Amino acid sequence: MSGTGGDAMQRWAKLEELAATSFWGYLGCELVRVGERETIVRLQARERHLNMTGTVHGGVLASLLDSTMGIAAAANRPDDQVVTTNLNVHYVHPLRAGLLEVRAHVVHSTNRMMTVYGSVTGEDGRLGTIGTGSFRVKG
Repeated sequence: MSGTGGDAMQRWAKLEELAATSFWGYLGCELVRVGERETIVRLQARERHLNMTGTVHGGVLASLLDSTMGIAAAANRPDDQVVTTNLNVHYVHPLRAGLLEVRAHVVHSTNRMMTVYGSVTGEDGRLGTIGTGSFRVKG
């Protein structure tokens, strides 16, 4: 995992270790990068992540977006707690099993609210899902 300064990276590494037994770990998420400009998460989508038609389940994609955008929001406001208040997801192309990459960045921030954009691409680099999220800052 790469990203911002040493203290911040230690904090994110510790949080990811704690998350291993949570839904994050159940999905199989990997935190690749936490930075001021962008957060990247990857998931090796396997059969358990698919729906009955053989594509990645929409709930998995929504969870990936919510988690990655939440990390981006939290990284932008490291001294505050942030929680999702709204999640908009657009499924633009079906994604199949393989390596998925999620990228997220903060597009707007006020004292109490943040708006974050995220995208999920498949192993072939094709855009599959996009989303925005609103996050409340609890200072």
